[in-house]
Amino acid sequence: MMKILFICTHNRCRSILSESISNKIGAGQIEARSAGSQPVGEVHPLSLKYLSEAGYPNEGLRSQYWDEFENFAADLIVTVCDAAAGEACPVYFGGSLKVHWGLADPSKVDGSDSEKEQAFMSCIEEIARRAEQIKVLASQDLDKDALRTALHAMGANG
Repeated sequence: MMKILFICTHNRCRSILSESISNKIGAGQIEARSAGSQPVGEVHPLSLKYLSEAGYPNEGLRSQYWDEFENFAADLIVTVCDAAAGEACPVYFGGSLKVHWGLADPSKVDGSDSEKEQAFMSCIEEIARRAEQIKVLASQDLDKDALRTALHAMGANG
């Protein structure tokens, strides 16, 4: 079982989407959680709406501070926003492989309802593709260096 912590500064959209989608797609092989360095304390309502519409669970998702995961012992920490990628992670994440795999923020789209829906659905589809790739890697029980190499080949940085 690969344990993944998705981090985005505010933990209200992209990291939340990544948590839900990765847990569903990677069931039995991935245990995903999400957190933020400066969580806003609430999940963006459109994150919940479009997760549900795309067939992913949205119950129990919450915006939370990364300190809550001090004992989670993540194998992999993935930052999904550029701001979080530039932040220093807490020392207790030191044993985890850390990569940045940025996503466009659908909650920043300032347009029609249709444009917002398209932004969220595109983000969800991208996360689903990544979750499928990570699921394959999780089944291979790779060491940290091999996992980093494989993730870089898929587009991750760091």
